[in-house]
Amino acid sequence: MDRDMALEELKLRIENKNTIKHSLAVEAIMRKLAIHFNEHEKMWGIAGLVHDIDYERVQGDMTKHGKMGADILEALNFDSTIVYAVLAHNPANNVSRRRKIDKALYCADPMAGLIIACALILPSKKLKDVSEEFVLKKYHQKGFAKGADREQIASCSELGLTLEEFIRISLEALKEISDDLEL
Repeated sequence: MDRDMALEELKLRIENKNTIKHSLAVEAIMRKLAIHFNEHEKMWGIAGLVHDIDYERVQGDMTKHGKMGADILEALNFDSTIVYAVLAHNPANNVSRRRKIDKALYCADPMAGLIIACALILPSKKLKDVSEEFVLKKYHQKGFAKGADREQIASCSELGLTLEEFIRISLEALKEISDDLEL
C-alpha cells in the first residue's frame, strides 16, 4: 500500500477535517521517529496516517477503536506490521507493544494532540511560534489538553528517548507540515 492510496482510504472513512489533520500530524511524527531510529520511514508514516481509520465508525466506543481499524486495514491488505501497530496503539485493546513501531505510534498519537493544542492557544495559532520549552511546560500542566495522555507520551522512554528529545523530534516534524495542518 502506498501513501497516496492509504490517504485515499483514510478520507473514504473519515469526514472530520480535524481528524484528518491529526492523522497527518501523527504520520509526520512517525516518519521523523523512523528516520531517528533508522527504521522504515514509509511504513512508520503510513501506520501514523491510518491509525484512526476507524475513528468515526466506532462512534465513540473506544473499546472497538483499533480493533475495527485493524480489521479494515487487514481487509485492504495493509502490511501486518501496520495492522498490529494500529491495534496496539489503543491501550483499551490490551495488546502488547512489541516492536519499536508499536511503541512509537502509542506515544506519537497523544504527542500530536499536545503540540497542536499548544499552537492553538497562541495568539498567532502557528506552529512556528511553538517552542520545545512551551510544549514541556504545557505537558506538566495537568488541566491542559486533557485528551493528550501524559502517561502515553512519557512511554517514549521505552524507545530510549527523553521527553525533551521526543518533543524536539515531534515539534520539528509538525513544523515541516504546518501548511498541511493550517497552523
